[in-house]
Amino acid sequence: MKRIDRVYKFVEDQTKELEPSELTKHSGVTTLEVSDALCIQRTNASKDLNTLVREGVIDKIDGRPVRYVSKSIFKHQPFSKYVKSYQEDVKIDQSKVPIISLSSDKFMYFDDIFKRIIGINGSMKNVIEQAKAAILYPPKGLNSLIIGPTGSGKTYFAHTMYQFAKQNNVINDNKELIVFNCADYANNPELLMSHLFGHVAGAYTGADQEKDGLISLAHNSFLFLDEIHRLPPEGQEMIFYFMDNGKFAKLGESKKEHSANVRIICATTEDPSSALLNTFMRRIPITIQLPSFKDRSPKEKVDLVCTMMSIEAKRIQRRIVLTDDVIKALIGSVSYGNVGQLKSNVQLVTAQAFLKQMDKGELHIMLDELNDSIKNGLIHLASDRQNLSELTALLEPKVTISPNEPLSIYEEDSYELPYNLYDIIGDKATLLKEDGFNQDAINHFITTDINIHLKSFYRGHGFTFDTETKLAEIIDRKVIETTRQIYDYAVDQLNYNFQSNFLYAMGLHISSFLNRYNRGEDIKAEENENIVRMISHYPKERELALVFKSYIEKNHHVILPESEVNYLTVLLVSLKETQKDGRIGIVVAAHGMSTASSMAQVAMQLLEVDNIRAVDMPLDMSPREALEKVIENVEDVSEGSGVLLLVDMGSLITFSDEIIERTTIEIKVVDMLTTSLVLEAARKSNLLDTKINDLHDYLLDFHGYRSELVLKKEEKPIKPHSKKAIIAICASGKGTAQRMKELINNYLTQYVEEDIEVLTASVVDLDEKVRSIEENYQILASTGIKKPNITVPFISMDQLFSPDGPLIISDIISHHYRQPDELDLSEHEAKKICQTYLNDHYTFINSNKIIDLLWSTCEYLVTEFLIKTDYTFYINTSMHLAGMIERCLLNNELTIDLDELEELNNSPYTKKVNDCLNGIMEELNIEFLESEVYYLNKIIENQLIR
Repeated sequence: MKRIDRVYKFVEDQTKELEPSELTKHSGVTTLEVSDALCIQRTNASKDLNTLVREGVIDKIDGRPVRYVSKSIFKHQPFSKYVKSYQEDVKIDQSKVPIISLSSDKFMYFDDIFKRIIGINGSMKNVIEQAKAAILYPPKGLNSLIIGPTGSGKTYFAHTMYQFAKQNNVINDNKELIVFNCADYANNPELLMSHLFGHVAGAYTGADQEKDGLISLAHNSFLFLDEIHRLPPEGQEMIFYFMDNGKFAKLGESKKEHSANVRIICATTEDPSSALLNTFMRRIPITIQLPSFKDRSPKEKVDLVCTMMSIEAKRIQRRIVLTDDVIKALIGSVSYGNVGQLKSNVQLVTAQAFLKQMDKGELHIMLDELNDSIKNGLIHLASDRQNLSELTALLEPKVTISPNEPLSIYEEDSYELPYNLYDIIGDKATLLKEDGFNQDAINHFITTDINIHLKSFYRGHGFTFDTETKLAEIIDRKVIETTRQIYDYAVDQLNYNFQSNFLYAMGLHISSFLNRYNRGEDIKAEENENIVRMISHYPKERELALVFKSYIEKNHHVILPESEVNYLTVLLVSLKETQKDGRIGIVVAAHGMSTASSMAQVAMQLLEVDNIRAVDMPLDMSPREALEKVIENVEDVSEGSGVLLLVDMGSLITFSDEIIERTTIEIKVVDMLTTSLVLEAARKSNLLDTKINDLHDYLLDFHGYRSELVLKKEEKPIKPHSKKAIIAICASGKGTAQRMKELINNYLTQYVEEDIEVLTASVVDLDEKVRSIEENYQILASTGIKKPNITVPFISMDQLFSPDGPLIISDIISHHYRQPDELDLSEHEAKKICQTYLNDHYTFINSNKIIDLLWSTCEYLVTEFLIKTDYTFYINTSMHLAGMIERCLLNNELTIDLDELEELNNSPYTKKVNDCLNGIMEELNIEFLESEVYYLNKIIENQLIR
């Protein structure tokens, strides 16, 4: 038994017989008593006791000395039992935020749903206290607003508040949390009022009978208003009138005669001072600010990963073994989506491991098996050395997650899959294996599905079966016949058009269901609230799913549960082909007072078209204001076939994701704006058979109306490649170049939102390597010890490793093609760059002790070879020498072939280079191979022929 387990058992045994009413400041055990009883050091006893307090399994009673008790003694005591005894401790500060002060002499509790929230004693401590105050504040609680970035857990937290209210008898067990997403009716106040407050018969066309709204359903319970910032002002006014008076009128009524007792929880990602009316905010006394993922402590981040992995382990009923680097990579991979993004990445990583190790008793997840976007999380994390160090101290080299670990997790959040991903993977893999596919083929077929697991499972996966013959290799013929019947019915009877992968997606889904049914598994899954709410907007697809249900039941002698009909509806919505019924719209967005307007005006006058809108952006216009103007124009010009966004700066490309999310309009972005580009886009977009993807690809290759005939005979038009690259150059193309690559990738992750590869090259075959890269990539820049013979910016190593490195990279990627200014470094500054580099990129080298040795070696080379240089040479060579030393220590030195060895032996530089290296070898008691001498020779040679 571990020491901490012994400590917990001792506290449990000593205090489990206590009753809450018997607690005093003398109850419990002290650190000294634990130390003496278990014969352990007092410091270790204190450490373990405080760890158990943080984990929420024991509690401390403040005093001298501090005493500890087991929280299990409170498990039968509802929190509400103690409310009256501490009402006098409730106070409201000047910001109207209630603070409940709970004295340990008066009140203690443990049976608390909030214990499941990670960070209860850390980053979440204050917000949990605020939430409890909002629920328990007499007599009816307080309305509250939850603020937090996307994915921070606002929905999850609201459900927890509701469960806490139930747990403490604030509301009855038979009451439900009523959820309403304000974005659904943001632009229709009439429907908003009907949905919230109900309507009377005849209130509007189609209102045949009276109907209650969500306010009535939430009587004596809670109403959760998500995305409250999407409510128009009149909608906010409706809500705050109800908050004030508790009365409301249904749509179509003239008097507010209905009343309801409803506690309201709101949530938003926006700044409430700018997104909500002041009159609305005054009705909400408690504002709960959830922390972003980056604001969580390292321990909380690790706990979040392990808890999410525990959920996945429980689902697949297998142990999961992770390396510490995998956990670090998952933590570092969270760039924008907070806890929600982390959960998505955990599911993705586990699903990929499950697919590859389906026949194993436990899953082993290694860093090399992660996809690049998650693996790069480790590189991103390396830029924060303190955070990385704290995570390393918390983690063992391997972490084992058991499926049997107890979890007090309430899995009600928007990042839960609406189906069992592992069942689908298992069913598909079994079918493919039975039909003779090898594991590589199975992995190939299913991996794409896993990568889009948070969207509709089959949507847009890019892998289709074009014929029933091919499909028959995977699923039963009878299932294909059923799928064909329901496809023909939808197409012939209802004139539906589906994506080409309909037979594959629907067939595999039906096959998966039938397998589970025939194995006797429980298929009566609980109704998923998100799916039910979604399909309420697709009544036709719901009716069609019921017809499909009858076909499946009749042909296969089964009974489909309601949840399966709901999922068929979702699948139908996903597979239905979007109808394109108009021209492609064009929005021209450019910085300046009239730049965009001028270009758009030329196109409209010359071509007599009206599907163009212009957004002029003065330099003092804020990005948020510009985005709103772009969205307004996108919605205005859209005719159902998508919108092209033509912009003058690459930075505007980042608008596209949010525009798509908010408008659901397909957006394609083209930068490097010119009048010719606008003219050609307008001309082609007015052809009704033009598809936006085709037009986008065409415009990327468009270089104006200048004929190729006027080019000189020896000139060739340059065709831009879709792939972009930066070249990192060192002597060998391996050690230092690889570390430059890691650094640039880190810069790209932080500052650039483009897919750009960093390729390494050696000075030995640089010209040949560059020619090869140019065939497949658009080279944006190069960096390292030598400038290649290409017309792109070159970044010297001192510039790359300087504080301006990220800005230089960002400028180049943003098409501000300029040669960075040379740095005028002092010796001290040059040494500092080297030391920072060594600290960040080497494990076995102490930069403080070795920097002078490296520097003196460089001085020897400068003197012996009469090199005319600045401190750039010192930086390049010191970094290379450091790589030589570490490779020698790791027995991982470079190799050369016989021709290169002969070249080394015949080189006039070899003797002096060997003499130079003797100082390092004697000082460090190491010996360099000839291959290392060869590449240092190349650095000298490169310097002398400049």
